[in-house]
Amino acid sequence: MIGKLRGIVDSAGEDWVIVDVGGVGYHVTCSRRTLQNLPARGEPVTLSIETKVSEEAIRLIGFDSDLERDWFRLLLGVQGVGTRVALGVLGTLAPGDLARAIALDDRKAVSAAPGVGPKVAARIVTELKDKAPDGASLAATLAAPVNGAGAADVALPVRDAISALVNLGYPQAQAAGAIAAAAKALEDAATAEQLIRRGLKELAR
Repeated sequence: MIGKLRGIVDSAGEDWVIVDVGGVGYHVTCSRRTLQNLPARGEPVTLSIETKVSEEAIRLIGFDSDLERDWFRLLLGVQGVGTRVALGVLGTLAPGDLARAIALDDRKAVSAAPGVGPKVAARIVTELKDKAPDGASLAATLAAPVNGAGAADVALPVRDAISALVNLGYPQAQAAGAIAAAAKALEDAATAEQLIRRGLKELAR
């Protein structure tokens, strides 16, 4: 099984790229976002690969990073989500944006992806609520700057609030989602104590 390709960009199309590895051209299907981030033709490229084997063919699905590939695998585990829909989601939302949308129950953001209707978006958000790929900490994602505030001003109270809820026994993803919703509701930079109080109210709903 191929897990990574490192070679030269030979050519690219609407949803694919051919990577020349030592004179052998590998046809790799990619999301729109991955294709947009490709270097120019003739330039070196490295793609994380998911190999899909069927009776008809062996397909290589390429990603910018291992993290994006891991989200692809999680998406495929959701009922009604196949390769095309999963690539559509990742072509619309970067991994961090997808994590944030799931944590905030933002089904509208997920349904903006091609081929994703309200029902599928709801399943993605619901089934992946307490999941994240290894290394994809929802707490870190959700501690990003809020409403233009500096990261140093916002990240520490958010991290502290999430840590406090985890210490109370809530799962990491659930705690991160509640604090993210609290930070969004409070709008202005809030203290860890304010975030915790509001986060507990979110969890009680």
